[in-house]
Amino acid sequence: MEFCTKCGGMLLSEGDKSPVCAKCGFKHKGKLKVQSSEKIAVPERVAVVKESELNTYPIVEIKCPSCKYNEAYFWTMQTRSSDESETKFYKCAKCEHTWRAYR
Repeated sequence: MEFCTKCGGMLLSEGDKSPVCAKCGFKHKGKLKVQSSEKIAVPERVAVVKESELNTYPIVEIKCPSCKYNEAYFWTMQTRSSDESETKFYKCAKCEHTWRAYR
């Protein structure tokens, strides 16, 4: 990053244009010399993870209203005002039907 010799403001450059001070608008001659001492780590490979493999919800024994299977994942969420109880959501472990239960 380079700074203006007149006011000390940061110099900005767009494409091949001469750098301009962001504070006073003074146009400097030449181009900016940008250097970085940080090394950027580039990953050797990228892994793609399916959302279904990330499912970490607990399983409870409850009957699915759709397929009557006895296991479902559950999670809770505040869907109404903060002074009311939270809503519990269920998702069947077999057919993936989702339903909710208010407390």
